[in-house]
Amino acid sequence: MKTTTTKHRGDAAEDAALDHLQDAGLVLVARNYRTPGRGGGEIDLIMRDPRDGTLAFVEVRQRSTAAHGGAGGSITGLKQRRIVFAARHYLSQLRTLPPCRFDVVLVEEKITWLKAAFDAG
Repeated sequence: MKTTTTKHRGDAAEDAALDHLQDAGLVLVARNYRTPGRGGGEIDLIMRDPRDGTLAFVEVRQRSTAAHGGAGGSITGLKQRRIVFAARHYLSQLRTLPPCRFDVVLVEEKITWLKAAFDAG
């Protein structure tokens, strides 16, 4: 009997989110982008919308139950700050800054894509 680890469930949720976003026309730029050092941040998916060049920094959340606010309720202020920190690090390596947004993809019974779910403010 094989048990499914949290990492396996998370990877499967990221795969499902990636498929959903690619089906919607977005292009994968990076996956699991991490800032160097301790205390930094991670971005699950960095996607580009070829229609207008917007970079979407995507947090993928998966929860098996709706307890404690479900998947969406798990994106705390601290989590948002870490994502913004990682996004700024990523953007610091680019010559020109594209339009950007922070999206969230909730993988529960169905996939819910929340465009511009939070901002860097």
